Amino acid sequence: MIVIMIGVVGSLIFMFNASRNQKSILLLVLFTGWVVLPFIALLATCFIAKNRPVTTRIITYGLSFVISLCSLAGYGGAFSGPDTKNAFMFLVVPFISLILIVASILINRYFVKSQTI
Repeated sequence: MIVIMIGVVGSLIFMFNASRNQKSILLLVLFTGWVVLPFIALLATCFIAKNRPVTTRIITYGLSFVISLCSLAGYGGAFSGPDTKNAFMFLVVPFISLILIVASILINRYFVKSQTI
């Protein structure tokens, strides 16, 4: 949970720093929601995983760490090229994070079903 909170705060710091010249409040609100959405999904999966088998918790907590770390690295510019626009990373990183979260949920469901059979 602490890793997720660090990821949220760091991501928002990077986002507000990149958008310091943005005049549109609506655009800032939309980007803030989009950047925070994967972390809300991670918090929800962590709460759900508390009552699940150990493998589910390991996958969920590991994914939380990886997504938080990669989000901070991506927003910090580690994955962007010299011609990449600032907004590109703030659009792509949450999208990829959400895809990974959904994939981990599906993988967890498959493993739990295969262990009970």
